[in-house]
Amino acid sequence: MTENTGPNNKRSYFYLVPLGFALCLCAGLWFGSITSGKTRFSGETSEGKRYEKIRDIIGILDARYVDSVDGDRLFETAIGDMLHQLDPHSNYIPARDLQAVNESIEGKFYGIGIRFFVIRDTLCVTNVIQGSPSEAAGLKAGDKIIAIEGKSIAGKTVDTDNIMSQLKGAEGTEVNITIWRSGKKLPKSIIRGGIPIESVTAWHMLDRETGYIKIEQFSVTTDSEFRRAAKELLGKGMKNLVLDLRNNGGGVLSAAANIADEFLEANKMIVSIRGEHTPPEAYRATSKGMLKQTKAIVLINSNSASASEILAGALQDNDRAVIMGRRSFGKGLVQEDFLLRDGSNLRLTIARYYTPTGRCIQKPYSGDIHAYYNDQLERFDNGEMYAPDTSLFVDSLKFTTPGGRTVYGGGGIMPDVFVPYDSLGFSNYYSQLRYSGAFQGFAFDFVAGKRQKWQSPKDFNSNFTISEALISDFAAYASRYFDVKRDQSQLQRSRQLIGHTLKAEIARQIWVEEGFYYVYNSFDTEIQKALAQFKKPWII
Repeated sequence: MTENTGPNNKRSYFYLVPLGFALCLCAGLWFGSITSGKTRFSGETSEGKRYEKIRDIIGILDARYVDSVDGDRLFETAIGDMLHQLDPHSNYIPARDLQAVNESIEGKFYGIGIRFFVIRDTLCVTNVIQGSPSEAAGLKAGDKIIAIEGKSIAGKTVDTDNIMSQLKGAEGTEVNITIWRSGKKLPKSIIRGGIPIESVTAWHMLDRETGYIKIEQFSVTTDSEFRRAAKELLGKGMKNLVLDLRNNGGGVLSAAANIADEFLEANKMIVSIRGEHTPPEAYRATSKGMLKQTKAIVLINSNSASASEILAGALQDNDRAVIMGRRSFGKGLVQEDFLLRDGSNLRLTIARYYTPTGRCIQKPYSGDIHAYYNDQLERFDNGEMYAPDTSLFVDSLKFTTPGGRTVYGGGGIMPDVFVPYDSLGFSNYYSQLRYSGAFQGFAFDFVAGKRQKWQSPKDFNSNFTISEALISDFAAYASRYFDVKRDQSQLQRSRQLIGHTLKAEIARQIWVEEGFYYVYNSFDTEIQKALAQFKKPWII
């Protein structure tokens, strides 16, 4: 069973004609015929007549509508809109999109094993995955791919989706590329293979006793990745753990439950699910956990959703961890996938989940999908990102943990320790830099010839300083190559934040996410507050 629709997995909506809602109602009757494999609608039955009606409507649209109509797109949109009349997380996934969705859930795809970034219309290899087909073929970080199967992809606008589709492919198949390295063209033949999509992207010691683990999403491999990271940190003397679930939109329910199991005593409730047509099911801890004696702080924010909330809720309700940050997204629904005959997928909500105290943390839904997701922005407008919204703490949603702590349901996980959103140093100029790709581009160019200069992220963080001259060079680079015009007053306002981000991005170029978070955590205010929390009298 999976539940894989977090706040960042929004669909696109295409309101093509006023008949969309009518099509939604008709489309519901169509599902039975394509999912059961048994139902056949006859024109003599009321169901059959309605099924024929939707075909007639689309036929008329194709033949007579004032503009050209993409019938397939219209029908898919109608299905999606119908599902969102029920709840915000049931979704229709077209066959063309299903492979990418499944790769995220399975934690694996087939390709050549590189990370790349497009800089000045050139595909630049930022990292080569260890043990990948690209490493076997001799690719190196810093290489530039200029041709695939003899066709140039440099010197013009590069479509990254098209590039990825050419580099990915069935296991054992061959792809031929040409790279540019040190002023020379080099042909490379690569045999595609399985490439892991790591969901536990960083783990290291924050101090002599405190470990850090970052989980980006929950796939079928996340719990095994987590155990590997935790075992390594325990071997380094970890007694405390900061578990970072910020901006983790969720994923596979069982992975979250298995990670909770590592912290809990045998038979403790982790999560239960119930639905009108789904038999009640409870996930309980076993006796196998390796972190039962480890103090834990879990970091969450408004983008922590679904499986992240299951894990945070399980540890909070069992008085097993301190939850820090801001109220989580509020997704308390469970989806199951139904593969349809044409290769598309119906991801249908089949149950609600409940935390160990009995909380349902699903936030309200009026039927307006846009308002549901705009709640994220409204938290800035109403001030909730800077102080807890006390209007959400109502008696009807109050629950008590075995240790006597008060927790609340009805709209996400409320943190035990609120940490306001840190906007110090933000400016429009910084936002433009962040979203333009200038940081990544400058960092890629900067590390050319320097990738062996530092032995580790720790060495880099201790011995590399962002100078005023480098900040000035970066601003000029962003203006020249990314059209982000220098704003001197905002540059000064954001100078420290720009320097921190640039240093972390340079580390990412060499050591991927581990490098980024090792550097970024050294000045992340929420990480620093978590470290301070471990030194206070423990509240659980």
